Amino acid sequence: DRLRYVEIKHGRIAQLAFLGNILPRAGIHLPGNIDYSGHSFDSFPNGIAAIKGPDAIPFNGIGQIICFIGFLEITFMKDVPGTGNEF
Repeated sequence: DRLRYVEIKHGRIAQLAFLGNILPRAGIHLPGNIDYSGHSFDSFPNGIAAIKGPDAIPFNGIGQIICFIGFLEITFMKDVPGTGNEF
């Protein structure tokens, strides 16, 4: 059961990664600014260029994203019996 749970969880993460790659390439970006200095969400490149390259997201921003994902993994993304996560 543990392997099945992990497989479904990885499948959901892969679906979110796919959407996170396709939507910005289609021109769909979040409205507003990503920081207080006025950089908009669409001012950063798509794909791997958002992490590497001259116009990449700053290291502190990537660190915040990774910490937020870790927080979600620890607190909310749990297998709770009796809540519909059974296989």
